[in-house]
Amino acid sequence: MTGSVFSVVYWCVLLAAIMPILCAGMAKSNGFGKPVSEGGYDNGMPRQWLAGQSGWRARANAAQSNCFEALPFFIGAVALAQHAGADAARLDTLAAVYVILRVVYVGLYITDQANARSLAWSLALATNIAILFSGSSPA
Repeated sequence: MTGSVFSVVYWCVLLAAIMPILCAGMAKSNGFGKPVSEGGYDNGMPRQWLAGQSGWRARANAAQSNCFEALPFFIGAVALAQHAGADAARLDTLAAVYVILRVVYVGLYITDQANARSLAWSLALATNIAILFSGSSPA
């Protein structure tokens, strides 16, 4: 990274880091502005409140967890690829594909399309593995 220019791969890391927060917001959205006594969001017991959700909000919460679970591998793969001298354009492309697949994954999760969601998850994992090895050169 030169100067203050944020490269595509760094934007992708930022987006991947924000994605679970957005999923949590979607999961909690029906509870904002309502009193807890009327089923509104309980900031004192957020995990318990979220566990009581159903339908797409419960799936948004599950997507939040999965986004957090996938994040360390993505960040690590990017860091290791950069350390290994990965081509910046290739790394930018792979990172963008990864983030797009994860956004698709979240959308499919929320809309309860399990088989398509699993395919998007698998493709994102394969892309992340490609990121990890993008810095290695042939022996």
